[in-house]
Amino acid sequence: MSQRPARILTGITTSGTPHLGNYVGAIRPAIAASRAPNTDSFYFLADLHSLIKAQDPARTQRSTLEIAATWLAAGLQPDKVWFYRQSDIPEITELTWLLTCVAGKGILNRAHAYKAAVDRNRADGEDDDAGVTAGLFMYPVLMAADILIFNADKVPVGRDQVQHIEMARDFGQRFNHVYGRDYFTLPEAVVDDNVATLPGLDGRKMSKSYGNTIPLFAPTGELKKLVFSILTDSRAPGEPKDAEGSPLFQLYQAFASKEETAAFAQAYADGIGWGDAKQQVFARVEREIAPMRERYLALVARPGDIEDTLRDGARRLREEYATPLLAQLREAVGLRDLSNMQLGAMEAESTVDKPPLATFKQYREGDGKFYFKLVEGDRVLLQSAAFDAPRDAGQAIAALKRGTLAIADAPAALGDGVDVAQVQAALDALSVADADKAAKAGVA
Repeated sequence: MSQRPARILTGITTSGTPHLGNYVGAIRPAIAASRAPNTDSFYFLADLHSLIKAQDPARTQRSTLEIAATWLAAGLQPDKVWFYRQSDIPEITELTWLLTCVAGKGILNRAHAYKAAVDRNRADGEDDDAGVTAGLFMYPVLMAADILIFNADKVPVGRDQVQHIEMARDFGQRFNHVYGRDYFTLPEAVVDDNVATLPGLDGRKMSKSYGNTIPLFAPTGELKKLVFSILTDSRAPGEPKDAEGSPLFQLYQAFASKEETAAFAQAYADGIGWGDAKQQVFARVEREIAPMRERYLALVARPGDIEDTLRDGARRLREEYATPLLAQLREAVGLRDLSNMQLGAMEAESTVDKPPLATFKQYREGDGKFYFKLVEGDRVLLQSAAFDAPRDAGQAIAALKRGTLAIADAPAALGDGVDVAQVQAALDALSVADADKAAKAGVA
C-alpha cells in the first residue's frame, strides 16, 4: 500500500502589509517548498487569528486581500496546493470547541503569549487578566484545530511557535485517548534555523514594530528612495568597506547569486562608494520584485478573482477533508442523529469496551515513606518519589488533577515507555470522568 504524501501546513496571519523581510524569510522559501515532490501543501489566511489583535473591519478586509495577492504574485499555484481562508471552513471553529472540551486549562495558562500578557500586567500593578481576551487565551486551541482538521504531518514555524505545535499534539492525543481511536495525526514542528532575516533601514531586524521596513511592492521610485536611506558608515569612496555586518550588503546577498555576491564583496574591499553600492542593491532587488509587483497590482485590481480562488479552495477542502472528518468526530463524541437510536442502545453501549480509566493509588512502603502512582490497567504511567507525610502526597495528586502542577515539575518519574503527553491525556480523561460524576450527582 502506497504511503500518502506528507501534509505540510502553513498559516499566514492577515495583518499589515508584507515587506522585504517577510518575502525573504517566509514567503519565498515556503513557495519553493510547495513544489517539493510527494508533499501535499496547505496554505491558509489566518483571518480568525488576526481578530485577536485587530478590531478594524476595513483593515482586516484590506489586509486579507493584500496578503492573498502577495502569495499569488510571488508564485503560489492554487491549482497545485491548497490555498484557502480560515474563516471559510466552519469545521475549524467547530473542532476548536471539541478540542476545548479536552484541553487542560493548566496547559493554556503556560502559553507564551498569555504568560507575557500576565507578566506585563503584574509589572504595571494590574490584575493578572486585565485586558486579556478569551481569544488570546484560547489562541493555541484554534491553532490546534487549524492543524488537526487536515491531519497535517509537519508545520514549519519559528522557535517561538514550537510550544503551540506541542499543544496541538497534546490536545489531539487527549481526544484520541478519551474517545478510544486515533482520529488525529500528531503533528511535528519544523524549525529552520537557517531562515534568512533582513536588516531594516536602521540596521536592526526589519520589523513593523521598529518602523524600519521596506514594503515588498513599494513603487519603483519609493523602493529606490528607501534603499538609498539605509544606514551606512562615513567611509569615503576608495576606502575599503566591511561586508560583514553591513545591512546594505546583507540585503544584496538575499537577492543575489553566489557569483554576484562574491563580486559585490570584492567591490566592498575595493572601496566602492556608498552611492554606487546602493544603486547596485536597488537594481538587484528591483530586478526580482518588478515582475511580482506587476502581477500583484493586476491581482488587487480584481478582488473578485481572489475571492473566487479562496472560496474554491475552501469548498474543495471541506468536501474532501473537513466535512467527512467532522462527521466522524460528531459521532465519536455523541452528537448523533437521534432517529438512528435503537431500543436498548444505551444499555448496549455501557458494555462496549473502553480504554481503562487511569487511577491514582496512594500507599506506604516499608521505609515508612508515602508514595503514589498513576496506573492505567496494569501499566504504571507515573511513579512518585517518597513523601514524609500522606498529606504531601495527596496535595501533589490534587495539583496534578487540577493542572496547577506540571507533570515535568512533579516529584515523580514516568513509567517505562510512557511520555508526558500520554500521562496528560490520562489525567484529562480522569478529569472528564470526575466532572461527569459530579454533574450526575448534581442532577440526582
